[in-house]
Amino acid sequence: MEKGTSIDGVILTPLKQIIQDTGFVYHAMKKSSDGYAGFGEVYFSGVKKDCIKGWKRHNKMVLNLVVPVGEVKFVLYDSREGATSGNIQEIVLSSDSNYQRLTVPPGVWMSFCGRSEGLNLLQNCASIEHDPAEADILPLETEEIPYRW
Repeated sequence: MEKGTSIDGVILTPLKQIIQDTGFVYHAMKKSSDGYAGFGEVYFSGVKKDCIKGWKRHNKMVLNLVVPVGEVKFVLYDSREGATSGNIQEIVLSSDSNYQRLTVPPGVWMSFCGRSEGLNLLQNCASIEHDPAEADILPLETEEIPYRW
C-alpha cells in the first residue's frame, strides 16, 4: 500500500515468495536488482506495534528495506532540492499482503512504525557499512518535517 506523492529515487520492487509444505523462501536482493548500489552490510531492526522510530536521513547510504515478518509503515520526506522537494510518501510493507523492497536514496528522511502484534521485522541491505557520522537525526515532533504521526 502506498499513499502520498512519489519521491525521486524511491523504488518499490515486488519480491518473490516461494511457499512450500516444508517451509518458505522470501527473496530480498540480488546484485542485478534495481536499487542495488553496492554492498556494505545487512542488518535487521525490530519495532513493536504502534512504536515509531525516526526521523533519520542518510547522506551516503542507499537503504534497501524488506519486511519479512509483520507489517511496517514507512513515511518518507524529501528535503532535497529538486522536483519532489517537500513531498511525503507513505508505504506499508508486509510479509503477508505487500511483500516488496523499498529503496530509499541518500538525502530522504525516513520514519517507521510497527503495525502488527508481535514481531515487526525489517531488513536493510545497506550500500555502505553503518557510520553514525553520515546520518542526521531529528525528533519525531520536529517542525522541519510537515508530518505528524
